[in-house]
Amino acid sequence: MKKWKAVLFLVLTLVILSACSKGPQPEERFQKYVSLWNDQNFSGMYDYLSSDAKKSITEQEFKERYQQIYESIETENLSISYEKPEEQEERKDEKEASLPFSLKMDTLAGPVAFDHRASLVKEETDDGDNWFISWNPSMIFPQLKEGDAVRISEDKPVRGSILDKNGKGLAINAVVPEIQAVPEKLGSDPEASKEAAAKLLNLTVEDIDKKLSASWVKPDMSVPVAKVDPSETELVKKVTSLPGFQKADVSSRYYPLGENAAHLTGYIGNISGEELQELKGKGYTSTSQLGKAGLEEVYEDDLRGQTGFRIYTDPSNETIAERPAEDGKDITVTIDSALQTVLYNQLKGDSGTAAAVHPLTGETLALVSSPAYNPNSFVFGMSGAAYQALTEQTGNPLSAKFNKTFSPGSVFKPLTAAAGLKAGTLNPAEVKTITGLTWKKGPEWGNYSVTRVTDAYSAVDLKRALVSSDNIYFAQAALEMGADAFKDGAAAFGLGERFEFDFPTADSSVAESDLAAKDVLLADSGYGQGEVLMSPVHIAASYTAFVNNGSMIMPYLEKKDDAAPEIWKEGILTPEQSSLILNHLISVVDDPSGTGHEPVVPGLKLAGKTGTAELKMAKGEIGQENGWFVAVNTDQPKLLIAMMIEDVKDRGGSHYVVPKVKQAFSAYLK
Repeated sequence: MKKWKAVLFLVLTLVILSACSKGPQPEERFQKYVSLWNDQNFSGMYDYLSSDAKKSITEQEFKERYQQIYESIETENLSISYEKPEEQEERKDEKEASLPFSLKMDTLAGPVAFDHRASLVKEETDDGDNWFISWNPSMIFPQLKEGDAVRISEDKPVRGSILDKNGKGLAINAVVPEIQAVPEKLGSDPEASKEAAAKLLNLTVEDIDKKLSASWVKPDMSVPVAKVDPSETELVKKVTSLPGFQKADVSSRYYPLGENAAHLTGYIGNISGEELQELKGKGYTSTSQLGKAGLEEVYEDDLRGQTGFRIYTDPSNETIAERPAEDGKDITVTIDSALQTVLYNQLKGDSGTAAAVHPLTGETLALVSSPAYNPNSFVFGMSGAAYQALTEQTGNPLSAKFNKTFSPGSVFKPLTAAAGLKAGTLNPAEVKTITGLTWKKGPEWGNYSVTRVTDAYSAVDLKRALVSSDNIYFAQAALEMGADAFKDGAAAFGLGERFEFDFPTADSSVAESDLAAKDVLLADSGYGQGEVLMSPVHIAASYTAFVNNGSMIMPYLEKKDDAAPEIWKEGILTPEQSSLILNHLISVVDDPSGTGHEPVVPGLKLAGKTGTAELKMAKGEIGQENGWFVAVNTDQPKLLIAMMIEDVKDRGGSHYVVPKVKQAFSAYLK
């Protein structure tokens, strides 16, 4: 037994000695190097370099070179593979070895893949001989030679245009005049020339000096100062008549409707450092422009296209990877430029908004907000003072209103009527006796009461309540159906759920408080006050139910080949119920006592509802009044407008809005 154990010990000893006699092998050393490379552990990789390689590059340089190159080309999915052979070559007396490896990675210019060979040399160390990598730049990329740098060039795509339903430009690429200044030609009084130009261009002298003092500027160079709207031919003549100022035609983003569609189109601008970080990996660079607001932002992914990139060596100019640019996609929307302009002109000078849709198809025909700004100013160049003035202007011109929510006031009453009809608590033919201008449920309401506009009528049915916009009737209707039925009726029109519209829009809501626990809040909600909030677009969508046999259309914005309607809420009302409400809304306009009657426009057949929403922080407080008018033409319906104007208390309330909507209908239906 002892003899057998001795033999086994001898065999094992010989095996171990045999293995040890081979010493370190290049395959094993390179396999460890590849593992470090895959982990991008560049400091660890440096330890494996040969002494000659370390003489040509320091550890810090080695680490920074890899990191800078990989980061600049946005390396992802790096994979270096080396298959160690099962049987290694006997290299007892060899001093050099060449081993194959493969590298794959994704970059901003597309995938990179190559096969290469690594050279290893045997060197003496304090611990004996070992193998080290004879590193050179070609191990990063085979095209990279000693002294070369890795460069990236951009091929910018052409941004897609935004077109209206008739193919007219809302946001396009155009040739526009650019005012340039040549420092050495500013004349004997350069300050006077700059001051005159600044005044004409709505800039400051400081704005111009900042451009002229850029590090790259030389006295004889043409320095871009500001782009100008192509329609401003007289302005261009005046500026270029000044010493040192000239015109050049350049390509630019251009918004033909200007402030008429500012909040709809939005604008593009230079990418910020924060945006660049957020969009890392999506092909943006520090020189990119992107949509900052409006449709430019909504459709950014389609409009921008794909920037082309070429990764190459410099100065040897060998291509490592290349991806051509892909131009952006043109987007055609359902907006009608003519109606957009008509509605903006009606709102100009006021703070308000309007949304227009086709009541049968759901096409969004106009989205308007006032006051506005000129989106071209953001692209052409706006002074800091001009921007500051916009931020301080009453009415917040930089913010769209058509996608925000407001108290709808009495334009909500048809929805309350629909809820009551659906719940079976409202009999449209029942005549209620309502006397006086105020009413309250009982002493538990304390000093609070519901007020109506007129007490000229004491016998009030649904038709009379809508025609005269009787707050008391609808407050009582809400109380009679109860909080649950009222909320269900509002939910049937989409209040309280996500409004899935192409243009990001705030969601409408009924109440944050418990309606069942607050009779006063429920009563107020019945006539569109309380905590009810709706966006103009959602209000317009709600009224489509009255011309579509009780089904509500979802508005859409991007043009379809087939303008078929998309039903958002089917069967909110029966066809008979929706027809009943529509006929009463016709009376709101046709009846001489109706709140939407004046002014009479011959040949114009409308159904509509006025509304005045009072904004107050507490009961009994006097607040700002916003005026509403929602209307749809009834003779072959093709236009539905919801318009709201702020602060109409001393201007006739909703009666200030009615003529503007009617004028828009007249202009469009012609």
